[in-house]
Amino acid sequence: MMESILIVEDDITYGLILKAWLRKKGFDVSTESNVARAKKRMEAQPADLVLSDLRLPDSDGVSLLGWMKRKGMNAPFIIMTSYADIQSAIQAIRMGAKEYITKPVNPDELLMIIRKTLQSARGTAAPTAEAEHRPGKDFLEGESDAAKQLYGYVSLVAPTNMAVLIHGASGTGKEYVAQRIHQLSGRKDKPFVPVDCGSVPKELAASEFFGHVKGAFTGALTDKTGTFAAANGGTVFLDEIGNLGYEVQVQLLRALQERKIRPVGSGKEIDVDIRLISATNENLEEAIGRGTFREDLFHRINEFTLHIPRLKDRHEDILLFANFFLDQANKELNKRIAGFDAGASAAIREYHWPGNLRQMKNMIRRATLLAAGGFITPAELGNELSEPAGAPAHNISLRNGEAEKEQILEALRQTGNNKSKAAGLLDIDRKTLYNKLKRYGLDR
Repeated sequence: MMESILIVEDDITYGLILKAWLRKKGFDVSTESNVARAKKRMEAQPADLVLSDLRLPDSDGVSLLGWMKRKGMNAPFIIMTSYADIQSAIQAIRMGAKEYITKPVNPDELLMIIRKTLQSARGTAAPTAEAEHRPGKDFLEGESDAAKQLYGYVSLVAPTNMAVLIHGASGTGKEYVAQRIHQLSGRKDKPFVPVDCGSVPKELAASEFFGHVKGAFTGALTDKTGTFAAANGGTVFLDEIGNLGYEVQVQLLRALQERKIRPVGSGKEIDVDIRLISATNENLEEAIGRGTFREDLFHRINEFTLHIPRLKDRHEDILLFANFFLDQANKELNKRIAGFDAGASAAIREYHWPGNLRQMKNMIRRATLLAAGGFITPAELGNELSEPAGAPAHNISLRNGEAEKEQILEALRQTGNNKSKAAGLLDIDRKTLYNKLKRYGLDR
């Protein structure tokens, strides 16, 4: 027996096109052009799935969904909407809609969503290859052109063994991209081992990467397995690789070239098979010019480069991420905030987000905790979102010596010595800033 779909769409021509296309795919399809007619149709002949536009002449898709819930009609409900109405679509998801899809609708994507939704409703959904490769619930990739291009490149390079260099500002999600590459690779069943190079003391870096044997140095009370051996067969992710000292860079280059490591204090070499993914928010080519980063290592780690766009350059994704982080905060804090009011939504869309996704996540988590009503308002978001976006301090690029020191001092001055905000202005993470403060004697 064919499964039935009711399309509620006021653009009659568009509705008929969808109807004809879905019928060719094996569904029994009917169409209505407004909420009132859809209600009559559902009372007379319930459908197995409802595909409704959000904006309709006499009401909207959300009200139709609410009516169905009150009537005890549990047919899966999919919302069609434009980017401008994604906020309302996400609220519909919270009310019980199964999915939403943005216009113009991609027919193949729509068909995939319909089939997945109907399978889930029947309780027969089986994991597909695509589902196995879909990201976890701890991150959202986004729907902007920039996001689609980025993750298109991720899908392209992941099955290879190429060394990947991920370049992006602090807080843009570089580690998630690295994990995604690992998940889509032939190494997915082996370890993924991340290392924050900014937090590894220079004198312990060789031990961290390659391990050591008992008694190799003062404090080496037992043997230690290094990062490369722990990740054997899998992926090593070196975050902020530009923070590595020159001597460690030499050792790293040798390990990558020869695929062998020697634990500190050991006379025995160990064969290792790892894929290297590195990340940086610095311009490593400028670092090569300064003599702080080896050119041969740069070419070894940079067989394929991925550039992660800033949040402010992914305008279509801003409210998607805001709602995603709200859902996370609701679960973590045991709250039931429904969304953002109009003022908060506008403020979130218009803000320049110098700290990118990390800043947004922290801000929305705090706002969720503070919110007393059903929606987050500008009051809970704080004064930070009202700051002008054109301040000249943003996007400061760190260069060399005295220029770098002066830029750090200027960032601290402009932020009232707030190191987290200063790091955001300088496009570096806080640990990197602390390392640079120590280097220039500014940590007192």
